[in-house]
Amino acid sequence: MITITGLQKRFGKLAVLRGIDLNIAPGKVTAIVGPNGSGKTTLIKTLLGLVRPDSGTISLAGVSLNGDPSYREMIGYMPQAGKFPENLTVSEVLRLVKDVRRHSGPLDEALFEQFQLAESLNKPIRTLSGGTRQKLSATIAFLFRPEILILDEPTAGLDPVASAQLKDKICRERDGGRTVILTSHIMSEIEALSDILVFLQDGKVFYNGTLAAMIHSSGETRLERAIARLMEGGDAA
Repeated sequence: MITITGLQKRFGKLAVLRGIDLNIAPGKVTAIVGPNGSGKTTLIKTLLGLVRPDSGTISLAGVSLNGDPSYREMIGYMPQAGKFPENLTVSEVLRLVKDVRRHSGPLDEALFEQFQLAESLNKPIRTLSGGTRQKLSATIAFLFRPEILILDEPTAGLDPVASAQLKDKICRERDGGRTVILTSHIMSEIEALSDILVFLQDGKVFYNGTLAAMIHSSGETRLERAIARLMEGGDAA
């Protein structure tokens, strides 16, 4: 369980996170959504330890992180657009990541095989298509069998086959008890993958609950319309 309490962050005069209270459960896929400027990126960067909050706490299984970076070894992160040294080959990038992580346990190479990345091993990153870079990024996120997965727009740029393979992988990790946090602008993807929806607006949590409950309470039949109705009014909850 990831527990976030009273999280606040300002950049100059701009309040980006304004008292975030949130529990993120294992064995669930939690989608974090919201309009541009709602605080999604800052919240994710805070979870990753890339942004230090002004106040508030983040704890993992009841243990406060307190700025200790060692917990990052438990996280697999897939950014919206993975950036790798352009002059390195796929093989060299994988070797570099393994050396940095100093991981001695078994590796999860299922996506590497499904995405058929072996045929790209000796290709420099600069020659790869956006879709192949995204496949490499996904492979690295899952490679070390992390307990927590943070996936930012994970299917962006993937072809339908690779997208389906990645979605199946996410569901298997959830069923195996992993904590999965994802963001996506594709509402059908969120409906297909997510158990819990966290809707942010103006740095606050406006909704935290199941997708079914949100859709039902809105009187709509689809998530996209339910979120639009939520954005039209109401206080944070």
